[in-house]
Amino acid sequence: MTRRLEKQLNSFKYNGEPIKVTLGTLIITCLSILLLIVATFTQVTLHHPIIPADGFVFLGQNPTEAQIVHHFTKTYRYIPQIPMVFFIVALLGRKFGILAILGYIMLGMFFPIFALGGGISYLFEYGFGYILAFIPAIFFTGTLLKIKTDFLRIVLMATLGVGAIHILGILYMLFISTLKHSPMDIVFGWIAMQSGIQIFYDIFFTVLGIYLGRWTKRLLWIVMC
Repeated sequence: MTRRLEKQLNSFKYNGEPIKVTLGTLIITCLSILLLIVATFTQVTLHHPIIPADGFVFLGQNPTEAQIVHHFTKTYRYIPQIPMVFFIVALLGRKFGILAILGYIMLGMFFPIFALGGGISYLFEYGFGYILAFIPAIFFTGTLLKIKTDFLRIVLMATLGVGAIHILGILYMLFISTLKHSPMDIVFGWIAMQSGIQIFYDIFFTVLGIYLGRWTKRLLWIVMC
């Protein structure tokens, strides 16, 4: 490895060197759009232990093992779309990350690649604001990822990025519901479904997505070199 190549590799790893426009980066950008589409239609069933509010209900009783497992286990069906967005920005950086999201949105205006379909009419769907919010979230996260980061900063970055998506998504949802004169119970139901406990799963998996994106980026850089 030449000294020049070693310098470029170190700069890529530690200083957030911008990715140049090449055929390879354009191919990876298109593949990232495909990954985001796949993530949109992927549903993962998660099982993990919880401590319920009535956790002491079994004291003094003789419950079966199945009852205990059911009572102290949370089952959640999760769609990893938001973590995939942050994987993409960690992989491609701010510029190409935004390009990938814009490509995803433009395709969605012609093809049913969003969760509930596609087309121009999707602009008036309650959930479209979350998709639009990917752009400022990527800009913010991509800017911070240029700085040397540690675990706590990445957790903070994921929390702020995910929070921005959900806040902007809720505001857009309220705007659309006002235009449609939708009943508030329906609106609050959508908010609870899109931005309830989902936020905590998004933050957790976004941290993993950022790390995975950075590791994949280093691996691709080594391979391409």
